[in-house]
Amino acid sequence: MRDIFKVKTNPAATGENVIAGTCYRISVLTEGLIRLEYRKDGCFEDRPTQMAWNRDFKPAGYRLIKTEDGIEIITKRVHIIYNEQEFSRHGLSIQVLGNLSAYHSIWHYSEDIHDLKGTARTLDEVDGKTELESGVLSRFGYSVIDDSRSMILTEDGWVEARKGEGEDLYFFGYGHDYLDCLKDFYYLTGRTPMLPRFALGNWWSRYYKYTEESYLALMDRFEQEAIPFTVAVIDMDWHLVDVDPKYGSGWTGYTWNREFFPDPERFLQTLHRRGMRTTLNVHPADGVQAYEEMYEDMAKDLGVDWKNEDPVCFNITDPDFLEAYFQYLHHPYEKMGVDFWWIDWQQGGNSRIPGLDPLWMLNHYHFLDSGRDGKRPMTFSRYAGPGSHRYPVGFSGDTITTWDSLEFQPYFTANASNIGYGWWSHDIGGHMRGYKDDEMEARWTQFGVFSPIMRLHSSCSEFNGKEPWRFKKETEAVMGDFLRLRHRLMPYLYTMNFKASCMAEPLIMPMYYKHPEAVEAYEVANQYYFGSEMIVAPVTAPRIGQINEAKVRVWIPEGTCVDFFNHMVYEGGRVMELYRPLEAIPVLVKAGGVIPMTDDIGAAEVTANPETLRIRIFGGADGAFTLYEDDNETCNYEQGVCVTTDMKFDWEGEKQSFTIASAVGAVELIPEKRNYILEFAAVTDAECSVTLNGGKTACRKSYDADSRTLTLEIDQVSTAKTLVVRFETSMKLSENPVEKLVFEFLNQAEIEFEIKEMLFRRIREGKSLKVFLSELQAMEIDGEIKGALVEILTAF
Repeated sequence: MRDIFKVKTNPAATGENVIAGTCYRISVLTEGLIRLEYRKDGCFEDRPTQMAWNRDFKPAGYRLIKTEDGIEIITKRVHIIYNEQEFSRHGLSIQVLGNLSAYHSIWHYSEDIHDLKGTARTLDEVDGKTELESGVLSRFGYSVIDDSRSMILTEDGWVEARKGEGEDLYFFGYGHDYLDCLKDFYYLTGRTPMLPRFALGNWWSRYYKYTEESYLALMDRFEQEAIPFTVAVIDMDWHLVDVDPKYGSGWTGYTWNREFFPDPERFLQTLHRRGMRTTLNVHPADGVQAYEEMYEDMAKDLGVDWKNEDPVCFNITDPDFLEAYFQYLHHPYEKMGVDFWWIDWQQGGNSRIPGLDPLWMLNHYHFLDSGRDGKRPMTFSRYAGPGSHRYPVGFSGDTITTWDSLEFQPYFTANASNIGYGWWSHDIGGHMRGYKDDEMEARWTQFGVFSPIMRLHSSCSEFNGKEPWRFKKETEAVMGDFLRLRHRLMPYLYTMNFKASCMAEPLIMPMYYKHPEAVEAYEVANQYYFGSEMIVAPVTAPRIGQINEAKVRVWIPEGTCVDFFNHMVYEGGRVMELYRPLEAIPVLVKAGGVIPMTDDIGAAEVTANPETLRIRIFGGADGAFTLYEDDNETCNYEQGVCVTTDMKFDWEGEKQSFTIASAVGAVELIPEKRNYILEFAAVTDAECSVTLNGGKTACRKSYDADSRTLTLEIDQVSTAKTLVVRFETSMKLSENPVEKLVFEFLNQAEIEFEIKEMLFRRIREGKSLKVFLSELQAMEIDGEIKGALVEILTAF
């Protein structure tokens, strides 16, 4: 096996952490992570498995007590009682310490696990909800992963089955310290690698018979519409499909269709010149048939009877096949310009080695092979069990185009973090069947922009394209605005990409990660943290008739939040129903939040470190953000080759200020000078001055009363210097323009004019909120009208 397949692992547990008997071994990997092994032959496994790569945690603190009945092991987190016999329900139990539950925080061997669930292999054929596999987090404080039947990774880079029978369990007993649990899970299984920067932009994908001419014409149209994409996904019709039936269905294929793509290298390089990267779809299950261009060479290499056109059967359990698979089927196309592969495995988990899932093998070896020339590895494939986060990006399968599918996806995406799987890519807008609904398409696009990967996709139906101009004008406008927003968010997204890899904080996290003791955090399944600064609650249901707005039930944690789009201020510590027109969804930023964005959104510009940063700073509290940048392409980040820029917002101090510190690290990777556009959102106007390394510098200042935004523009700022904005007069958190917001809502609502006029008149009378709300409650008008007004009146 090539060296690239020999992964670095640290599979042996630290000696001080191991307690062993004749037939059992208990490794106290951490105070909350316990490995439990039982084998009658006493032969325990110290090699890495498909899931567990690193067991060399630092020495853990524990007490070992020997009793007449066996042993007890006590750490700060768990209490193990074990009779030193074959694992059984009455002989092995672990209690998670702390006041978590009256009686649910004790696990007895073989009992069902009641955890918060993880993710699923695929959403293929799913219309709405599907069952999820287990994760490592639980409100009861513990979960268990059974690793007894996973394969062993050998030193030469291959895999082999375990010998003999036995138990190999991992008990995660972290109580409600969810992020601590996830951090140790990532160490045990290997961390999530950073994605290359281009992967965080918009992907165009469609199962459709494109030609070189039609595809490039479509890209031209997108450019004319100012709709940016960084990834071109070419589905299966890039290769020959209509083949002689004696060779099968043509579903698997590796020979370019020269009728559609007469010069594949020219096509791929043209996309590269546009700043786009390309992935090709492959269904590898049917192997290589005799009509393929590379068949004869590959068949000869593998000893297949090519003269009789015997097929080269797909056999991922054969190392020789694996090498030939890459050598003949993939490497030549990568030289042409294919950047990564879409591995579309749909044939289940069976292979010639019992228990070995072909999907895991494809994910593992494709990912490693893609990094052989020093670039940052990446693949695109379905989930294959715990540890799959090592092989991003995940393809969730062929989505049914319905509101029910959209309703399930935010929960499904956030919940996958419970098993460390943070980079799902969905068929945004839906792939097949279902129905056309322009409003649903707009809402799905909005969710896609605030999901890990933004990939529009659809089937080959002539009626199912996702080009924005195929929809009503209001949906077309929303899709265009949000696709551009995705690229504007790139500096923020890329920093979160780093945090996901190096700080064990997935981009999308359920609300209970940061609020584990709040009951409400578990009741808003479709609401999640989007990075460190934002809370997102996608709209997954149609607008309500007459009021033309959709309603979302949102839990706002303690503190103050500001809406990202309209800068409306909300007081937290409560559940609210938020109403949004088609143009927006609830995206709340904590007071003091700092969100770096860019105006450089073209494919070539957005995949490089930007020359212009548009930084949005939200009033109401102190805040800070560290912008992370690197070369965007290689694995040098693993050696710390990067640039960081600290940003600090001082709201509470005697004199308010915002500071952008000088860049630190490999500064040659970023522009020497940058243009800064600083937008202070939800604030009152104030006077300020700007200095660069202590010396005054020029800036252009403006204030937009409608959006309550103070904007400073500073050109050509050296990134080697520290920029400080000092406010001579204090900003205050802006008041919500209640009368204006009420008028705008009533003006667009399709209700009786008398009701509009009556409500607006009552608002302008200036009665106390208490009095008006009591009057509103008594009015015989639609409850959704009342709900929308209550949000505006009581937000802050």
